[in-house]
Amino acid sequence: MVKGSILIMSNVRVRFAPSPTGFFHIGSARTALFNWLYARHTNGTFILRIEDTDKERNSDEFLQVIYNSLRWLGLDWDEGPQVGGDYGPYLQSQRNDIYQKYLKILADKGRTYEKDGAIWFKLEGERYTEYDEFAKKDIEKVRAKPQLIHDMIRGDVERAEDRDFVIYRANGEPVFHFVNVVDDIAMKITHVIRGEDHLSNTSKHCELFRAFGVEPPVFAHIPLILKQEGSGKMSKRDRGALIEEYQKDHYLPAAVRNYLCMLGWSPKDDREIMDIGEIIELFDFPGIQQKNARFDEKKMAFFNSEYVKALPLETLAWLARPILTEAGSITENTDEDYFQEVLMVAKPKISSLKDLPALLCYFFNENYATVEDAKNRVFKKGDPIARLTEALPALERLNDWTEDSIHAVYDAVASEKGQKNTDYFPVTRLAVSGLAGGPDLMPTLRVLGKEKVIARIRNFLEKNK
Repeated sequence: MVKGSILIMSNVRVRFAPSPTGFFHIGSARTALFNWLYARHTNGTFILRIEDTDKERNSDEFLQVIYNSLRWLGLDWDEGPQVGGDYGPYLQSQRNDIYQKYLKILADKGRTYEKDGAIWFKLEGERYTEYDEFAKKDIEKVRAKPQLIHDMIRGDVERAEDRDFVIYRANGEPVFHFVNVVDDIAMKITHVIRGEDHLSNTSKHCELFRAFGVEPPVFAHIPLILKQEGSGKMSKRDRGALIEEYQKDHYLPAAVRNYLCMLGWSPKDDREIMDIGEIIELFDFPGIQQKNARFDEKKMAFFNSEYVKALPLETLAWLARPILTEAGSITENTDEDYFQEVLMVAKPKISSLKDLPALLCYFFNENYATVEDAKNRVFKKGDPIARLTEALPALERLNDWTEDSIHAVYDAVASEKGQKNTDYFPVTRLAVSGLAGGPDLMPTLRVLGKEKVIARIRNFLEKNK
C-alpha cells in the first residue's frame, strides 16, 4: 500500500508451511508463490514455517531442498528459519512448549479427554450414538454447530464436524490440525492461502480457533494443479512435478515463477508472460480461479524459451559459459569475443539453456557428430553432394567473407546451374555443423570463418564420395 511517497505496511501476515518429507513439488511451489505474491501485493509479511513433526519421514536433505527451491524461485521470506523473527521458533519440532501451553488452555476449558492413550478434542453439541456400517459398531457422534467458512475464492462454505478428533497421538506427538491452528494463532496469521484439498480440514480448524476464543483467519483455498492429461491431482511422481527438475534442466527461475502464477490466476486481460513487479501489483483474490488448473509441460517450456530469448547477451553468456564448460564444448581459454559472437548469432534460436551444448558444440569443436536423422532428411531430396561440389570452388575463391558476399556466391552458383539457392543450404549446414537446423546459415558461416568452413566441406565430401 502506497500513500504519496510513504510506504505503509499492512497487518497482513501469511505463511507457507511445508513438511521436509520429500522433494519440492510444483503444487507446493505454487502455494508458496501465491502467499508470497499476496504478501508483496499488500506490503504484508510472508512467513516460512516448517512442519517437521513427522520424525520418521523428515530429513535435513529435504529441508535444504525447500530453502534452495524457494530462493531459486526468488521467494524470499520475511520471517522464518535462517531469517528469524518475533514469533519463532519457526520449526514445529522446536515448539513443543508452546503446544503444551495451548493444550492446557483447552484442558482447562474441559475441551479435551484421553482415550486409547491419545488426547481427543471434545466438540460442543448434542451427543448421540449411530451404528456405523463400515466399522460394524456403534459410533458416538455430535450434533455440532455448523461452521460457516468465509472463503475468498470459494465463497461461503458450510461444514459441520460430527465427531470428536485426536489432537495428540498416543506416542505424544501433536496432530497436524492442532499445531497448524496453534501456530497460526501464535504467529498472528491473518490469511491462510492453501490448496483446495485442505478445505475439508477447515471445519476442524475453525472448531479449534473458536475453542481458543480466537476468530479464524481469512481463508482462501486455491485450485488444485491437475496432471497434464487432466486426470487427478498432480503428485510428486508425475513428470514435470518437481522444482529440482527445472533447476537441473537450466530453466530460468523467473520463467518457472511466471508460469506458476498463471496456474489458477489470471490478470483478466489474456496476458500471460509478465514481469513479476506487474504481477505483484495486480495479484489479488478476485483473479484466482475456482476451477482446477491443468499443468502443461509444453507451455512451461514455451514460457522458458520466451524468457531465454529476452535475456541480454551478457546475461546469456554468463549463464551459458558453465553449461558449455561442463559439456566440454568450451574451456577457460575459449576466446571471449568469439564466444560472444557465437551467442549473438545463435540467440534467436536458443529456446532452452540445456540444449546449448547440442546446438553450439560445432562452433568450438571439430569432433562434432553428424546427426543421422539430419543426414537422412538432407539426402532424401535432390542431389546434395552435387550441390555442395558445385558451391565449393566458388566459396574457395571468395576473399570478402561477409554474409552478403557468401549469399551472393550461392545465388550465382544456383543461377548458373539452374537451381534455387535454397537447394544448397541444407547440405552446407549439414557439412559444417552435422545438424539440419540451427542459427541462420549465413551468419553461421561468417562466424565459423572461411578456413573452417572450407575444411569442413572438403572433409564432408571426402567422407560421402
